[in-house]
Amino acid sequence: MSMKESLVLGIDAGGTHTDAALMAVPEAQGGLPTARLLASAKVSTRHEDLPGTVAAVLAALGRELAAEGADAAALFGRVERATLGTTLAVNALVQGRADKVGLALSAGPGLDPVHFTLGEHVCIVPGGLDHRGVVVAPLFTETLAETAARWPAEGVAAVACVGKFSPRNPAQEQQMGQVAQAASGLPVTLGHSLSGRLNFPRRIATAYYNAAVARLEGEFLDAVEAAFAGNGVTAPVRLLKADGGAATLAFSRREPVQSILSGPAASVMGVMALWPEAAEGCSLLLDMGGTTTDMALFYEGSPVVDRDGMVLMGRRTLVRALAAVSIGVGGDSQLRPETDPDGSLAVHVGPLREGPAMAFGGERPTLLDALNVLAAPGGESGDAAASRAGMEALAASLGAERVPGGHTQLARLAVADACDQVVRAAYELVESVNARPIYTLAALRAVREARPERACLVGGPAAAVRPYLEEALGLHVAIPAHAGVANAIGAGLAVPTAALEAYADTGRGVLSVPALDLAERVGRDATVESVAARTRALLEERLAAEGITDAAVEVVEADLFATLDDSGRGSRDIRVTCQVRPGIAARLAARA
Repeated sequence: MSMKESLVLGIDAGGTHTDAALMAVPEAQGGLPTARLLASAKVSTRHEDLPGTVAAVLAALGRELAAEGADAAALFGRVERATLGTTLAVNALVQGRADKVGLALSAGPGLDPVHFTLGEHVCIVPGGLDHRGVVVAPLFTETLAETAARWPAEGVAAVACVGKFSPRNPAQEQQMGQVAQAASGLPVTLGHSLSGRLNFPRRIATAYYNAAVARLEGEFLDAVEAAFAGNGVTAPVRLLKADGGAATLAFSRREPVQSILSGPAASVMGVMALWPEAAEGCSLLLDMGGTTTDMALFYEGSPVVDRDGMVLMGRRTLVRALAAVSIGVGGDSQLRPETDPDGSLAVHVGPLREGPAMAFGGERPTLLDALNVLAAPGGESGDAAASRAGMEALAASLGAERVPGGHTQLARLAVADACDQVVRAAYELVESVNARPIYTLAALRAVREARPERACLVGGPAAAVRPYLEEALGLHVAIPAHAGVANAIGAGLAVPTAALEAYADTGRGVLSVPALDLAERVGRDATVESVAARTRALLEERLAAEGITDAAVEVVEADLFATLDDSGRGSRDIRVTCQVRPGIAARLAARA
């Protein structure tokens, strides 16, 4: 191995499988270098034993290295960066298995916040601020204390507190959090710590989903750290965010909502590394795993960004993300025979997953079993006889008069339903992207619209489902080399990134940075440029504290609004966001 090569490790923990990839990345000599895949591995995800799962995939990776005559322990010790992707959180949301959240809201005068609530456990707290952060009504927290005290017995596992204008003044939101935590003993998410933007419905959704997945992601990160320590991996560990950037574990524990779509981001970064054709025109990415299918768009080699914020379960958040969508259709998705309104038999696929396909020891037929029934000899996965027996039993349970074509007809209906769901979701993704200016990680693209000309398919069932998706989409569907571990490759090659948002009110003379809980004085003569310079400096300080000293920080958003202060004098509201642009450190050679 060249002395100028560094080792990077990528791990992707999905609802069905956990993958790992170890790569050697040469020093850049202008342009993206070409990395080598030293070894990859795949094991079943055991949700009841995440430390064991991560340890198992590292052990499998070690065996692959040993088979090539390499010293696995020595290579693990030389890893310089380890990055994770996971669909565990989004799978939990899609399947309704995330934690129950108690939601405390304070809006003050204006539209009733009940219109924007989420979940069944909500407490509206009287009190509020105006748009500049000035108290217009003190908080009345007695009802919150009484309600929060009941939440643990009702199955609530976490609390989210959101005040309408808390980014301008977090005091009341902090007060709600203190009261809720004291009464319930539960962990609390404060909305202002996640974003400085003022969109109240999106801030509610952001805080709610942050609380809903915090425990799950925390347990996953604990498992990874323990497994790494046990295998001699001492490199800094990062978790992919929804925009494809790799964040520190400390950040990911504070803001787990940023990584809910970590899995789709990993597949996007993997395709950037594996599929040169993404550089041409517009392409659709499809990543079908065992539990979900994730979709994203590329334009001229760069993934499209959803500047309006990540959408989760139909609610838009304030999380910067790639324009991606996840649906509950995967190789292990359950089959649900039902009668359509017209009386005909239909087989619906997903969103639930209850164990693996029967081909891999499961107890109920899944989409993969249906694909096995339709596959040509030699094209099946796992135990094709078990798939056939399961589908035959399902057909028999419905009666010959309802399934004249037997188990083969059921399989066709299942695969057709899965493809229909993918096509509908892909259409909705394309239409939502074309409804506004198209931004990619690279730049704003001045194009009228983006329409996919081809598709790239990765994930476990890729080979089996490809011909059906080609017909349903009407597009050529390519499967790149190493498609089965594309997410782990994408995670490993993603570059570290971070972002910071600052808000300046020149009338009040305050510059606030919600993510840092920082407030400092700012002059009435502050400009977008001066606020941007201060924000960039603060982000560089934060990165330096995390050991990152060579990151290129750029301003990605800058807004100025003219206002009047309390004395009628003109003032300015300035909002600036700086970040290290996400991307990949290298492309991967087509073959190891």
